[in-house]
Amino acid sequence: MKTRHQLSIALLAAAFATGPAFAQTELKFGHVGEPGSLFAKSSEEFAKRANDKLGGKAKVVVFGSSQLGGDKELLQKLKLGTVDLALPSTVMSSESDLFGIFEMPYLVKDRKHMNAIEKAVVWPSLAPEVEKKGLKILAVWENGYRHITNNKKPIRVPADLQGIKLRTPEGKWRVKMFQTYGANPSPMKFSEVFTALQTGVMDGQENPFSQIYSAKFQEVQKFLSLTGHVYTPAYVTVGSKKWASLPADVRKVLEDTAKEMQSFVYSTAEKDEGELLGKIKSAGVQVNEADKAAFVKASAAVYEEFGQSVKGSKALIDKALSLAK
Repeated sequence: MKTRHQLSIALLAAAFATGPAFAQTELKFGHVGEPGSLFAKSSEEFAKRANDKLGGKAKVVVFGSSQLGGDKELLQKLKLGTVDLALPSTVMSSESDLFGIFEMPYLVKDRKHMNAIEKAVVWPSLAPEVEKKGLKILAVWENGYRHITNNKKPIRVPADLQGIKLRTPEGKWRVKMFQTYGANPSPMKFSEVFTALQTGVMDGQENPFSQIYSAKFQEVQKFLSLTGHVYTPAYVTVGSKKWASLPADVRKVLEDTAKEMQSFVYSTAEKDEGELLGKIKSAGVQVNEADKAAFVKASAAVYEEFGQSVKGSKALIDKALSLAK
């Protein structure tokens, strides 16, 4: 018969033997998208694929709806290591002004063009800029083509925006763009936008259909104007320090999976665009085409200011525009 001391040792040894089987690194993936948004669909599919490959070595857990913070807070938490992955978009221009290239109106013609810009501009010139700030981009996904909603009137030309209180993301070049058009833009966290529109603190906002519909803006907005003024990429981003601490095989799975996800993201975005516009119309929102030529003409001043004030930006813009076919 074993003594009580021997039993204690045996139980302790068993606990140590089985402990690692239950230890699993949880990787928190935060984003601001609501359920059903492109961000939600993309990050959840990524988690599913990555977790299948990781085989228990680590587990990606997605936290949407700004549960872990807004975009700026998520970037800070990546640097601190309290969040492992995030999906910032416009806010990246707050880390490096060069990311403001994607704030330039009508720069990106289509996804094929974006793919060429990614290869020629994002990886060689933009990604290294955020690495200096303690961040690393794993892959380029999508937020999408942005359109204007508001409660005042249809927006056909820039002059129609005169005096409209318009929520923008936290990126200064989007603010400058709408100031140039005559609007009264204010940066605001995405999670606060619905209430701001509902209460009249803001007259309108601008976002891709996926964000508009999933956040239920169609319930508190009367007009949708198809401006398509900016195409915004989204970046699967990690904090450099935390990333370096992960095992090499885990890093490889995450990076490879993030990159292979791009085709899923693009095809999902294209499918959603057609379906969601119909749903927004069915919700009673009045939809109108905008005079894009008028917006392009009014955008010249934004390009000029960006090119003059951000070192190296003019060369990147010229390169990006030259890739359009």
